[in-house]
Amino acid sequence: MVHGSVAAQNITGRTVRPVLALAILGLVASGTGPALADPPAAGAWKAGVASAVITPQTPMWMAGYAARTRPAEGKLTDLWAKALALQDPAGERVVLITLDLVGIDRGLSQAIVRQLQEKYGLRREQVALNCSHTHSGPVVARNLRPMHEYALERAQQELIHRYADFLQATLVNLVGQALDNLQPARIAWGTGRCTFAVNRRENREADVPVRRANNDLRGPHDHDVPVLAVRDLAGHLKAVCAGYACHATVLSGYEWSGDYPGYYQIALEAAHPGAVAMFWAGCGADQNPLPRREVSLAQEYGRQLAAAVEEVLARPMRPISGTLQASYSEIPLALDTLPTREQLVAQTTDANKYIAMRARMLLEEIDAGRPLSPTYPYPVQRWQLGDGPQWYFLGGEVVVEYALRNKAEQGAERTWVAGYSNDVMAYIPSRRVLNEGGYEGGGAMVYYGLPTIWSPQVESQIIDEVRRQSFAPSH
Repeated sequence: MVHGSVAAQNITGRTVRPVLALAILGLVASGTGPALADPPAAGAWKAGVASAVITPQTPMWMAGYAARTRPAEGKLTDLWAKALALQDPAGERVVLITLDLVGIDRGLSQAIVRQLQEKYGLRREQVALNCSHTHSGPVVARNLRPMHEYALERAQQELIHRYADFLQATLVNLVGQALDNLQPARIAWGTGRCTFAVNRRENREADVPVRRANNDLRGPHDHDVPVLAVRDLAGHLKAVCAGYACHATVLSGYEWSGDYPGYYQIALEAAHPGAVAMFWAGCGADQNPLPRREVSLAQEYGRQLAAAVEEVLARPMRPISGTLQASYSEIPLALDTLPTREQLVAQTTDANKYIAMRARMLLEEIDAGRPLSPTYPYPVQRWQLGDGPQWYFLGGEVVVEYALRNKAEQGAERTWVAGYSNDVMAYIPSRRVLNEGGYEGGGAMVYYGLPTIWSPQVESQIIDEVRRQSFAPSH
């Protein structure tokens, strides 16, 4: 199915016309999948899903690449927001929101969640927002602020803020629709494998074809494909939520696109009419889809990911029973030595325009009475899906070693780790990557507007919080 703003039917059978390209996909019947092993009691769990097109309707600046020189000029695929609501037998709920966007900032994330709390009574830990990190979507609010807020003309800045307002309103409505669509469901999980992600720090792009042919790709990677499947009580597939740890950077042009995650969703929904495919980004900050830069490659990687998911769906999956647990906290993630005012003033004339823009931005904050903070409120979230997987949501662009370490410590089979969640404030390097330096180790901080690199304690702080939530009592 090619994503578009066509009318859809919700679970009551009433036709719902899209408003501002909004499309609702309720739990409607589709083909019957394989029977679950030992299915849970009928009606023990409930699930609801909804989708909305979030493609900008006005040409505006795209996010992700500093080299772009003009707004978007067309569309390859629509961009989507999707929400999956889960409810356990005791009535506890969680809602996952997936977004075909490069990232969202802390302010917008807080505003969205605050409105969800006010309107639907959802606690902070019950809501997770994950961005696919497509580099073919729009600039969103203050994400990557020095690249956009300080570099673009006022008309484009106004479009960016209007889009953020539209996005917030759309997501609040979307979650309401997912909650309204809650129906008895059978929920199961499994893990597949997909191999196009390559560690970009350890492999030159030009060498990848030969190294791949010789089975000689280097560096840590995570080729697991966690899959969550939602079926109605008759076994019809309603929603599939899959993750992968790889940058969505196949494409770099001027057309809106979900990149390979978008093509994965298109392929899976075409194979399962009436079902909703969702994508969540794993810890792929140092992983690239290689080779790249061609639409045909984005389509091919999407098909490969869809094929990996299909393999999981085709075999018996593990049913989820028991109850949900959710926790969330923000830890004071330590930054390294902060720049002085004199150093910032000197940076305002730096030949690198982004260093100069960041310096001016930080000086404005200081002059407004907001001194630089030595820490950042970093979000760490955990869901325990009954007797199924434990799912961690980490903020920022997280390198792959966080997934590998958490899976090694918590149990690889039942541990899922998402990056790009709740607040995409910077790259999150491991201790090793931080010591090595380079783009992921510190060079990218300037584009996000943080005043310096992370402290050497960054990895231990995050891992300690993951451990704490793993053993702390949850709601």
